[in-house]
Amino acid sequence: MHHTELWFTAFLNKYFAWPVNALFTAVGFHTEDPSKPWANYIAMEIIVILLLVIVAAIVRASLSVDRPGKLQLVVENVYGFIEEQAHDIVGHGHRRYVPFFAMLFILIVTSNLLGIVPTFESPTMYYYMVAGIAICSFFYYNGQGIREQGILGHLKHFCGPVVFLAPFMFLLEIISHCIRPMSLTIRLFANMLAGEQVTLGFLAIVPWVIPVVFMALHVFVAFVQAFIFMMLSMVYVGEAVAHEGH
Repeated sequence: MHHTELWFTAFLNKYFAWPVNALFTAVGFHTEDPSKPWANYIAMEIIVILLLVIVAAIVRASLSVDRPGKLQLVVENVYGFIEEQAHDIVGHGHRRYVPFFAMLFILIVTSNLLGIVPTFESPTMYYYMVAGIAICSFFYYNGQGIREQGILGHLKHFCGPVVFLAPFMFLLEIISHCIRPMSLTIRLFANMLAGEQVTLGFLAIVPWVIPVVFMALHVFVAFVQAFIFMMLSMVYVGEAVAHEGH
């Protein structure tokens, strides 16, 4: 699908094309148009990261136990909610995984909501970006499973409870785990792309009132999809680190 170059992407391509081209040349990668090495989804994700860094700096600078600010209270409530979910799903030792889950949720929901800002797009409407997050989740839960139980203990989860079915179950589990990043990617990417296209379509047909309803729906979907992505990652971690009998 063709996407019009956004103004921030054009800015990066105009003033910062040379370092990207130098990097691509160093790794042996060549772009179709060297004058435009920056893509929209990368430019939008840079904005998301900058926003999160700024917010984190503001919260850190104004941290207070006695007089917490509104932004600090919002961040604490979000983190507390995520910790409660992790406690219910992962169980014992859940706190060590909460920072990763919080990072997933905040990164995805911010990326999703960026699309409602005029002249910007949601980077999550590009499957490249979403696939990257899904792959990170895949390696994270498998890595935590190996850390918690060792390689053999982690692989034992793939064999099922019945010994003579272990080879068959192992193959099925390998396929199932390999499908998980694809499932996470398609779910988030498809929902955000559909929401963006529906909103743009109604803006072109009826530019007043009605698109506001779809923008509100887009905001709702942005939070729901970020929550689902995070919850599924929690489930995967919970399965990976669970010991027999728990």
